[in-house]
Amino acid sequence: MLDTTDTTTPFSTLIRTATEQQHNEAEHSTFMRDMLGGQLGVEAFYRYTAQLWFVYAALEKHSAALASDPVAGPFVRPELERLQSLETDLAHLGGENWRAGLTALPSTAAYAARIDECAQTWPAGYVVHHYTRYLGDLSGGQVIRGTAEKLWGLPKKGDGVRFYVFDEISNPAAFKREYRESLDRLPVEGSEVDRVLDEARHAFTLNTDLFRELGAEFAA
Repeated sequence: MLDTTDTTTPFSTLIRTATEQQHNEAEHSTFMRDMLGGQLGVEAFYRYTAQLWFVYAALEKHSAALASDPVAGPFVRPELERLQSLETDLAHLGGENWRAGLTALPSTAAYAARIDECAQTWPAGYVVHHYTRYLGDLSGGQVIRGTAEKLWGLPKKGDGVRFYVFDEISNPAAFKREYRESLDRLPVEGSEVDRVLDEARHAFTLNTDLFRELGAEFAA
């Protein structure tokens, strides 16, 4: 069992260790495996991108309010914002009327609602969701981008995959290192540490629930 009373362990390490199982489950979901393995068409990628719109709308609509928050503020960085890029991708993949068909799966709605709740009532919980999404985009998201470009002939780092392109971050490795250092300074202690780690596990579970529902939608 993870010993969260060990104050010598960096908080970013605690989160990574605590979520290892949930992270692995999300990363190796059937839907992601089939989509990135070429078993599903570009429609599945479009549908997945559409679900991300709801998640990032929830994350970013609170950015202005949280920018001055002592807990969440250090993580609110304009160079991370993804919503505009998502909308460009959705227009490319779904046509100019993409908004008319935009619908959230139940799992997506639950995910977005939890982000909303944390943003309004618990900044440290919001940080957890911020971390699991944006650092994932900067890391594993690049694999998704490269695969999507090859599978469906999307322009390299162009429309359709702009969500995964961080033009304003010139050194992703350095940015991720600085982000983790901010996590290490997160002002949580005692029982709050366990609460934050539980929320981190929950964040990955919410992602897995989304993948599971998308998998059922595209099952043969």
